[in-house]
Amino acid sequence: MTMNQPATAVIEVDGLHKRYGDIHAVRGISFDVKRGEIFGLLGPNGAGKTTTLSCIEGLTPPDSGQITVMGADPTSEPSRAKRELGVQLQSTSLLPELNVKEQVRLFAQLYGADHSPQRLAQLIDRVGLTDKADALPADLSGGQQQRLALAIALVGDPQILILDEPTAGLDPQARNAVWEFAREFRQEGKSVIWTTHYMEEAENLCDRVAIIDHGELLALDRPAALVASLQETARISCICPALSATQGATFPGVLESWEEDGYHHLRTSDVPQTITALHEWAAEHGATVERLGVSHASLEEIFINLTGRRIRE
Repeated sequence: MTMNQPATAVIEVDGLHKRYGDIHAVRGISFDVKRGEIFGLLGPNGAGKTTTLSCIEGLTPPDSGQITVMGADPTSEPSRAKRELGVQLQSTSLLPELNVKEQVRLFAQLYGADHSPQRLAQLIDRVGLTDKADALPADLSGGQQQRLALAIALVGDPQILILDEPTAGLDPQARNAVWEFAREFRQEGKSVIWTTHYMEEAENLCDRVAIIDHGELLALDRPAALVASLQETARISCICPALSATQGATFPGVLESWEEDGYHHLRTSDVPQTITALHEWAAEHGATVERLGVSHASLEEIFINLTGRRIRE
């Protein structure tokens, strides 16, 4: 693929709708995933991410709209579509009496994939578990269990990996190992759909991100492009118990005012004016301003600006 040639879409979602009774879980979402990219799907619990992924995986039929996975419809051509997908769920139920090698062999056999000793050794080595090949799940750390789940997702040699919260609960070293794996997979010209609650992770890892809330697609672009849309704003954070969110919203330049984790936050387009007004108000009311800090736009700020809440709410 040349620099000027657009990347091919390996997944296309067009006008997806899905209801569960009175709940409209997905409301007309459209996006595509390109070959050779890590595509982030961001949103709080209940936003519609899991339903969207279930439709892509062929587990849930959409009420309307079109989905293709490498040109195949997951609903009408499930076998063809699923051959292209490897899925790692947020929590994988491993078989407690089978060791790492036996787990990978079993799933390869169930998938009708190559389960020769050479192929098994290759998969286990790829996720860095060669020295744990004979270990039972109970003897693996959380990060090692996640890597075993990755090996299982790879048994069919998929072109697309769907990783649902793959680093949740992992320590920094284990998280970095999963990041590196995703980058290597992308370098092979393959694609990853990555869901996460970690905004810093999405900003550093994903080529593009889609922000979903209440079943609707609110934004879709490169993280840097989304952040640039708030480039003229910054966040002022401080501890000032006497200051209310309503009062903070009246200061010059303030676009948004809220309280969280004991801090007062002001999103502003004019840092000097806002800080001056804050100190003048505090002096007039005998209030103290402590731990004052300024941070510039991030993907977290974009999410708050679009949804009115943090992703973990």
